[in-house]
Amino acid sequence: MQNQQQSIQGILSIAALICLAVGWFNLFSPEINHLLSRKVFYVLIGGSFLIQAPMLTNKNFVFGMYAAAAVCIFGAFIPESSNLSSIKTIGLLGGIILSLSNRRR
Repeated sequence: MQNQQQSIQGILSIAALICLAVGWFNLFSPEINHLLSRKVFYVLIGGSFLIQAPMLTNKNFVFGMYAAAAVCIFGAFIPESSNLSSIKTIGLLGGIILSLSNRRR
């Protein structure tokens, strides 16, 4: 079960990176590039964080990872013109920090 969750998380993470790369290299129309790199990317990363949360070895980080996932996903739907649009980046950074701090030493 855990191997399957790790595989799904890996697929979501790779798909998110592809979305980000598409936006950076402007492979499609500006609207599609924007959608992929500024919306779909954060939804996929949030999904990856949701799957990763129950697998964290430090159970103190589980709630934080769920919160980071929620902030990424909900932040993706906040209009860019809003002052709160940068909240999705905070969720991304929080999830990355929790993920890295959970690694075995």
